[in-house]
Amino acid sequence: MHAPLPTPGPPARARLLLLCAGALLPAALAVAQLGRVHPDEVYQFLEPAWHRAHGYGVLAWEWREGLRNWALPLLASWLLRLAALLGLDHPLAYRALLALPQAALHGAVLAAAYRSSLRRTGSGAAALLATALLALYGPVLVFAGRTLGESFSAAFLVLAVCALDGAPREGNAQELRHGLWGGLWLGLSVVARYGSAVFVLAALAWLAAARRLRALGGVLLAGGAVAAGLAALDAWSWGAPLHSLLAYLRFNVLSDGAVRQFGAQPPGFYLAPLALALPLWGLLALPAATRSLRARHLALAPVMALAYLAAVAATPHKEDRFLYPALVLLALAAAPAAASALRSLGSARARTGGALAALLLGLLPLWGYPALDLRGDQLRAIVRASRGGATGLLIVNEGLWGAGGFFYLGRPIPWTTCDWPRDAAFQGALADPRFNRAVTFEGRALAELQAGGFRVVGQEGRETLLAR
Repeated sequence: MHAPLPTPGPPARARLLLLCAGALLPAALAVAQLGRVHPDEVYQFLEPAWHRAHGYGVLAWEWREGLRNWALPLLASWLLRLAALLGLDHPLAYRALLALPQAALHGAVLAAAYRSSLRRTGSGAAALLATALLALYGPVLVFAGRTLGESFSAAFLVLAVCALDGAPREGNAQELRHGLWGGLWLGLSVVARYGSAVFVLAALAWLAAARRLRALGGVLLAGGAVAAGLAALDAWSWGAPLHSLLAYLRFNVLSDGAVRQFGAQPPGFYLAPLALALPLWGLLALPAATRSLRARHLALAPVMALAYLAAVAATPHKEDRFLYPALVLLALAAAPAAASALRSLGSARARTGGALAALLLGLLPLWGYPALDLRGDQLRAIVRASRGGATGLLIVNEGLWGAGGFFYLGRPIPWTTCDWPRDAAFQGALADPRFNRAVTFEGRALAELQAGGFRVVGQEGRETLLAR
């Protein structure tokens, strides 16, 4: 039986407009807002890249002990060198430059999601709506423009799923080609984030169970090539092939290192964030999911997502952000069925109203997931304070891993963080004439700073900027 031919959809200009807007929106939000979903956004990507490009910066303990590979920070460092050549010395300018490749990657994700949705729905209008549901899904808006391993890895996972799900089943050369592309993207998802190896294992099991042997062979070939490249990169940067992967496994899997350093949470830890983060429009996809279960045909994306959720639930150390790649895959799986259900409503008014309601419901997780304070006002304040004659910066009420590093200072000036006026770092900064700028959160230690010769020169949200 042949799949139905796709029905005519919106014009190419409308599709291009949606893809470009959807690709740029998360990156533009990340640059305009600054802040950080997690300190890793700065200290596992931006700061190592800055260190590579300029020869100084804060290297977190993972970079001293070799638990990370240099693939993504090295690419970012080349862009930072280009920014220096172009005279882009403002943190917002070179942060925007770094956002362009990520926006392009997200655009590729949305284009692949559109093609996948078109295959599944047979309707151009439904495929466009499914892509919009994914593009305006709250967690995607929060994470897709962030320099986190979860963000990059999720993008590569979507590309892999779209390649493998779209492979023909006849066992021909085209299936092998799809497998090669899928293997490339799966391999890169692991390079971006080693924890995503669980997704890869689930994909391999799915291909084997479905007897998609040519696609499986392509995945193994391309994935092996990526692993060889990673081994060579680690040999060059750490002195031993796959050093970073093995160090990661020793710390996170083969020992209780992660638990001792970051703590442990119960298996039910993820129930609340999942309830907040799952898209309500996904309920429209439940009938299609039920039919798939009866037919004993499980799509690749939910298989990978559920296997991963089981793995992270069983892992003692847990964080909200770890859910993001699984959330994206679940949204990718549900969006076409939800869009088809909305397009089947009786009248044009009902279809339009239903689509708008679904898009708005997809934004609801913005108010609950991830459950943290992005502190964008602090990073914007740091950027402002480090301009115009700053020779040293004191940041009050923020530890080292919550600050912006030298990346957001943009110059090798001394800086320190503290919580209270009694802290040694506070007293040392006040006694050191090089520290002529300060940023304090919600007025903490404001009187002590003013007594030390600082005066208020500006405000950025909850942050007060001072100079002396």
